[in-house]
Amino acid sequence: MKKLTALEICAGGGGQALGLEFAGFGHAAVVEIDQAACATLRANRPQWNVVECDLRSFDGRPFKGIDLLAGGVPCPPVSIAGKQLGSEDERDLFPEALRLVKEIKPRGVMLENVRGLADPKFATYRGQILEQLDELGYRSAWRLLNASDFGVPQLRPRFILVALKHKYASKFAWPSRIQDPPTVGDTLVVLMGSRGWKGANSWAKFAGTIGPTVVGGSKKHGGPDLGPTRARRQWAQLRVNGLSIANEAPDPDFPLDGLPKLTVQMVARIQGFPDSWQFVGKKTAAYRQVGNAFPPPVAAAVGKAIAHALSGESRPADPRAGLSELPLLELMSRGTKSRRTAKAT
Repeated sequence: MKKLTALEICAGGGGQALGLEFAGFGHAAVVEIDQAACATLRANRPQWNVVECDLRSFDGRPFKGIDLLAGGVPCPPVSIAGKQLGSEDERDLFPEALRLVKEIKPRGVMLENVRGLADPKFATYRGQILEQLDELGYRSAWRLLNASDFGVPQLRPRFILVALKHKYASKFAWPSRIQDPPTVGDTLVVLMGSRGWKGANSWAKFAGTIGPTVVGGSKKHGGPDLGPTRARRQWAQLRVNGLSIANEAPDPDFPLDGLPKLTVQMVARIQGFPDSWQFVGKKTAAYRQVGNAFPPPVAAAVGKAIAHALSGESRPADPRAGLSELPLLELMSRGTKSRRTAKAT
């Protein structure tokens, strides 16, 4: 398979970009507005062309003809935690993403967002996006994927749009469940005991399930924590104190039956990042990059499916698994049904 190229927009701390790298894509450029996130991208991948700017001012024309336009456009317009104004929200960057599709004409598009976009309230909004992509020569579909189906120790449902030029669409198949996720305890036990806490192994047995969805928060909110009251209760059931993020793992004096806090590195593991990926910035800025990330293993799975389609190496046995000839209303109802079956966190 030849090397494919991607342009990443709204890259954040690099979850999707890293996943696409795992899938075999090279990056023509990585676009992000947040200074700390850009510092993270440059620190981990000095060879990447990191463009620090507002997406509204980014000119896509120099990148015309790349294989894939990808990104995680901001979720406040549809997030349950926000006002859910959709296209009426000034922070809505889907129009900018569609502008770039028109300017660049990539062979494929991959955009991820929160599960809130699957709500019936946004059916018209989703339909308008699909219609515009159709006018630009793409066949597209939405799919709700759970990170836990790809080895990530949290449910973390993400709503993903894939659009491909018609000649490649029939070759695409959505990735199916790859592997069972490890438990939070198995994922973090080594880090929990890294400073000599003798209760780490016992703690890991209590933390014997996957975790609730990690919440990143926004700059408008306070310091880092593991989410709203309900989420913190769920973390408490895993013997994790979710009120804030720790600077270090528990030390030898930490109570054997205590509720430890997670560090940024621990949360990054729960998101599916390798330990080698370092987040730049103070704790709050670093945690937000982690908490808002698209888990790299999920991005890699979808990226590989796109790469195979673009290379003509894959064809779905079941047409319902791909992008071809699926009625718009069916796509919407399937997305809503998937959302209802996902366990909310």
